Amino acid sequence: MKYCNKCKRIYNDEDLVCENCKNKSKLLPIKDDNTPVNLLTAEGFELKRVQSALEDAGIPNDAELCEHNYSVSAVTGYDQSKYNVLVPYSAYEQAYDICVGIGAIKLDDEQIVDNEENITDNKAISNDEQFEPMSRAKRTTVRVVTALLFLGLVALAVFGTDFIMNLIKGLF
Repeated sequence: MKYCNKCKRIYNDEDLVCENCKNKSKLLPIKDDNTPVNLLTAEGFELKRVQSALEDAGIPNDAELCEHNYSVSAVTGYDQSKYNVLVPYSAYEQAYDICVGIGAIKLDDEQIVDNEENITDNKAISNDEQFEPMSRAKRTTVRVVTALLFLGLVALAVFGTDFIMNLIKGLF
């Protein structure tokens, strides 16, 4: 196996230059099992989740900054920069399997179904199809009925409280 000394990505022995680097760096053979190699690129919560899963499995890892996002950090206070997660070459396959297992790396032929709509009929329903627009008269009617129900609820609370207070006074 070969790797790029700059971006730490792994390549096959047939490859000669790194396709990821802008200046097409020359690939070097991996001679040491402790050579750090790039597992994936992650940010924010996903980075912490991947690092925790790797640490739980006893795989040493490190995060190397690859793209800093100052504007998001300034507004939200959270670090949303992108990091390359590096692992030793000897643990690469195990780390890769762990990341596939937790969903951090998606395989090419894998299909993930996120919601029930895709499970039942494979058709996502947009808000326009789900709700019909209200006419102005219908909206006014709904507002009036809602206001009357609210006033009835307030009157019930006031008169109910008055009734309970009179009941309690009658007991003593």
